[in-house]
Amino acid sequence: MNRFNRGGPMSLKPENALKRAEELVAVGQKQNGLQTLHDCITNKRQQRNWTKALEQVMFRYIDLCVDMKQGRKCKDALINYRNTCQQVNVGSLEDVIKYLIKTATDKAEDAQKAAQAALDVEDLEADASPEEMMLSYVSGEKSKDRTDRELVTPWFKFLWETYRNVLDILRNNSRLEALYAMGANRAFQFCLHYKRTTEFRRLCDILRNHLSNLIKYRDQGGRDRTDLTVPASWELYVDMRFDQLRTACDLELWAEAFRSVEDIQGLVAMTPKGIKGPKAQLMATYYAKLTQIFTKSENRLYNAYAWYRLLTFSRLHNKGLTQQDIQGMATNVVLSALAIMPYDQVEARFQDGGSEESLEAERAMKMAGILGFSVGRRDGRALLSRATLLADIDKKGLLALVPPQVKEVYALLEGDFNPLQLCRKIAPLLDALGALAQPLSSASPVAEVHLDIYKPFLQQVAVARMVRQLSEVYSVMRVSSLSELAPYIGFGQAEQLIVDGVKHGYFNARFDHKHNTVHFGGQELESDRVRGHIATMARRLARAVTMIQQQDAAAGGAAAAAAQEREKRRAAAIGRALASAAEENKRLRARKVIIESRKEAAERAQVEREREAEEQRQLAEALAREQEERRKQQERAKREAERIQREMEEREQEELKAYLAARGKKVSEGEILDVKAITKEAVSEQLKQQQELQRKLAKLGKQMDHLERARREEEAPLLAEAQQAALKEEEELFLQEQERARQAARAAWEHDLAEKHRVAKMAEERDTFAAAVAERRAAEFAAIKAARTAALARRREEKRAERDLARRREYVRRCRLEIEEKRRVEEEEARRLEEEKRKREAAERQRKLDELAERQRQREAEIEAKMRAEKEAAATAPAAAAPSAGGKFVPRHLRAGGGGGAAERPAEREPAREPAPAAGGPPRDRSPQRGERPGGAWRPSRGAERDDDRDRAPAPSGGSAWRPSFARGGGADDRSEDRDRRPDDRDRRGDGPPRSGGGAYRPPVRRDEPPPRGAGRW
Repeated sequence: MNRFNRGGPMSLKPENALKRAEELVAVGQKQNGLQTLHDCITNKRQQRNWTKALEQVMFRYIDLCVDMKQGRKCKDALINYRNTCQQVNVGSLEDVIKYLIKTATDKAEDAQKAAQAALDVEDLEADASPEEMMLSYVSGEKSKDRTDRELVTPWFKFLWETYRNVLDILRNNSRLEALYAMGANRAFQFCLHYKRTTEFRRLCDILRNHLSNLIKYRDQGGRDRTDLTVPASWELYVDMRFDQLRTACDLELWAEAFRSVEDIQGLVAMTPKGIKGPKAQLMATYYAKLTQIFTKSENRLYNAYAWYRLLTFSRLHNKGLTQQDIQGMATNVVLSALAIMPYDQVEARFQDGGSEESLEAERAMKMAGILGFSVGRRDGRALLSRATLLADIDKKGLLALVPPQVKEVYALLEGDFNPLQLCRKIAPLLDALGALAQPLSSASPVAEVHLDIYKPFLQQVAVARMVRQLSEVYSVMRVSSLSELAPYIGFGQAEQLIVDGVKHGYFNARFDHKHNTVHFGGQELESDRVRGHIATMARRLARAVTMIQQQDAAAGGAAAAAAQEREKRRAAAIGRALASAAEENKRLRARKVIIESRKEAAERAQVEREREAEEQRQLAEALAREQEERRKQQERAKREAERIQREMEEREQEELKAYLAARGKKVSEGEILDVKAITKEAVSEQLKQQQELQRKLAKLGKQMDHLERARREEEAPLLAEAQQAALKEEEELFLQEQERARQAARAAWEHDLAEKHRVAKMAEERDTFAAAVAERRAAEFAAIKAARTAALARRREEKRAERDLARRREYVRRCRLEIEEKRRVEEEEARRLEEEKRKREAAERQRKLDELAERQRQREAEIEAKMRAEKEAAATAPAAAAPSAGGKFVPRHLRAGGGGGAAERPAEREPAREPAPAAGGPPRDRSPQRGERPGGAWRPSRGAERDDDRDRAPAPSGGSAWRPSFARGGGADDRSEDRDRRPDDRDRRGDGPPRSGGGAYRPPVRRDEPPPRGAGRW
């Protein structure tokens, strides 16, 4: 590594760097050529002195950067070139920047023309999202269209980046203000030409940020920092803001246009001394753009004031206006003023006061300042009102300048009182407004006027004025009649207008949709209407009585009878009043309670409002304290910055004094040195030294040129003679060398011929040896070939055997897989069949069980029916004689009166009884069959059975009482036979007489349920 270069890039002069870059570009190495020029531009040695060659390097560097879209490197090079040129040659920097913008613009336009594609990208700084990239690949869009946009968009992105870089490089520099304004104007034209609304908003933010930084750090200004107190600098910035306003209005970005208006007001507030303000032409354009902004925002009050200010300003400063121009603007002023709603929305909305009112007051003052009115804080809102504007119009005689139709509209809305004909008379006048518009001259700040935009607003004002006049004349009106008075507006819109008028206190009205009427007048509370009505009635009645008595006294005694009659009627009325006094008192007390409750509610609401007002006041005080603390902090920071600035200035003064002392200049004590003047003097002196050095170098170069020319003239004949002598010597040397070469070639040929004759004697031995070697090598080759053939045959046999074995293994594997698959299928089929069989058996069992249960329910129903029939027959049949001692048990309620014998059994039950057993044998009890209940024997309820068991003695051995099956003789055979019998057979025999000794099936009885009726007991 070179210790003098210290690892940095090789330093080349601008001429050599340009030549080297051209060579690299010619062989296709653009990147290396660009880097070479970049190293030359950023070299510290080249930044000290500007040369024309360095400018040529910049031009070529810009060409390469534009071709390769290297915006960052171009910005870096421009920053270095700016540092080189701003003190010496600002024009060169201007040429370079113009060339950069022109080259980038030409590239973008050429790409657009070649691709024939429009610039449809919404934001040039935003990258394509993944969703958009995927959609572009899968969409049915033609590849050519997509390719065209991909070619056009990068060039416009580079062009937009170029504008941003230029503004960033030239910002806040007093020497480059003109270039900065030129770059901003070019950027505005770019946005306007290609309709780039997003980039225009970003450009306005960039310029606004530059201005805010300039104002924020104005106390820390450097040597070349822009100073807005200089008139020229201030005018440049104001012109830029006016261009920004025009472009915003042309792009229809009204919010950005209003922000531009605020920027202009901020600059106007900083107007330096010696200047009255912006030019009259600019201010006329300013008010014309304000009319457009407020028209689009539908702010009628501010729109009217903007037209008023435009007219007054143009009549004062524009002497080229024609009478037609003045009439058109005056018509707009009158119509826009009449289009304002009669009530003040701002005051009605914030009539309760508080922080919102103060904010609205600040906003009104701000708008007044924008419109050019200097007002105080107290009367800011009162000045900008409809009444004030109409008074000014009348005072300045603008009505004399407008057409007669507009005068009639003014008279109808502001002078006449004719609510029934107002809307009908004004409708044709409003329809004719479009025909009143006339073309304006070129001297007018407004190109054309549109009067028909005021038609809907004037219709609304006419409806509001009509309702106001109707409320002064009528107390109630039908909705249909009201709609007929304003035929050009729908009832819904009219209702909304009336509601807004009532809300803002312009008139009092309410809708009664039940009866389709509109009621005008006050809406006070009932307590306000009836308060003191009794006392008033008493006073008026007393006054009437006094008047009647006076008349009676004058009439004399002739009316005595009438007076007595009246006294009787009075006494009767008093009696009736006393009779209804309690009820009236109760009603009035109830009304008093209602009024008191309403008062309390009103007081609570008032207390709540006071509490909210107190909270707002506390919040306002806290905000004021916070603002005061912030202001104190800002003042402290400002004092600290001023102290630092003073210290820096003192240090700078000391350095300047030391510099002047070193130069041999005397400085008086306490003298304040001008930094700019001394710096300018030093720069001019340095420039003079450089110019003197260049002049000396030019003179020395001219002397050396003359000396060199004389030397060459003297040596020219000498050089010719020396050349001739050198030619003769070279010819002689050539001939000598040629002769020596011929002799050497003759000697070599003779030697080679003698050697050939000597070697010819060994030709036979050479041929014999060669034949032996060839024969031996042929035998070796045949042996190697045979071995190789045998090895190849063995290898083929081995591969064939391996393939056969692999095929067999594969066949076995497939067979195993097939067998396993077949076994698996068979097992699954067997499992499926077994499952189906199991399900069928379970279904069959369930079906049989369901059938048995159904049959059992049927039998139980039949038994219940039989038992009910037997019970009814037993209750109706006469009591029978008591049976013998060996008869069946009879409950008490069926026995005879005192005999204690059993009641007689019902006659229809005898055939069902089994014959009596033989003498000496055990009695055969009827046992129920399986599946049926014993319905033949009577069975008492459980309570009666328990009572009978307590009263009855044990039955004798010869009795016919029922016994269980295990105590009966011969019951085992019957049971076994019954068990062996199928359920269907037992069911078929269930209705016959029961077999003795066998226990019939009885369904289980739950313990918490009573046993079935008619069943036997153990």
